[in-house]
Amino acid sequence: MKIKFTPPIGKISNMQGQCISLIGNDIDTDRIIPARFLKCVNFDSLGEYVFEDDRKTLKGKHPFDLKQNKNASILVVNSNFGCGSSREHAPQALMRWGIKTIIGESFADIFYSNCIAIGIPCFTLSKKSIEVLQNYCDNQCLFLEIDLKKSLAKSKDLNFNLKIKESSRKMFLSGEWDATSTLLENENLIENKFTQLPYVKFNTNSL
Repeated sequence: MKIKFTPPIGKISNMQGQCISLIGNDIDTDRIIPARFLKCVNFDSLGEYVFEDDRKTLKGKHPFDLKQNKNASILVVNSNFGCGSSREHAPQALMRWGIKTIIGESFADIFYSNCIAIGIPCFTLSKKSIEVLQNYCDNQCLFLEIDLKKSLAKSKDLNFNLKIKESSRKMFLSGEWDATSTLLENENLIENKFTQLPYVKFNTNSL
């Protein structure tokens, strides 16, 4: 069982890691993290249960259970990945398993937005290019280096021009995706604004 989690912070421009392939169209959020795990108080333990039902069905042969994939951090998927309910637990579970980047044919809109909000870049490639990546992963270990500025992914044998929404690319390069860090960096501005709001002022003598 592999559970490693280091939350991303600030600017993100370069990613690298081993790829893990998950073949299939329309893999929905209920398959990524079954509904019974949504009762958790926080997301910390979700990585342990990512694809729980699929993994039980495949009895150790699911990609997320294979020994050669235990250090993978780049997920390669097919079309409409993350469809279904809008649960933010799905990308949280993937991230807590160790996934830091996803490359696919296409993504469900809400899943894509949830990924961006927690620092998981989602890139798209053509169906043919995805098949090349997945076939490569099936036969040997694939290690990719991704340059977000150039939207380029490369290994010792492969080169791909990735696609990502320009608004998302700018958010990662600037660090604006990270709302918490952005707030902390602007603490003085927030405090100044707070003191200017008439509806939060009160007379301590009246307490």
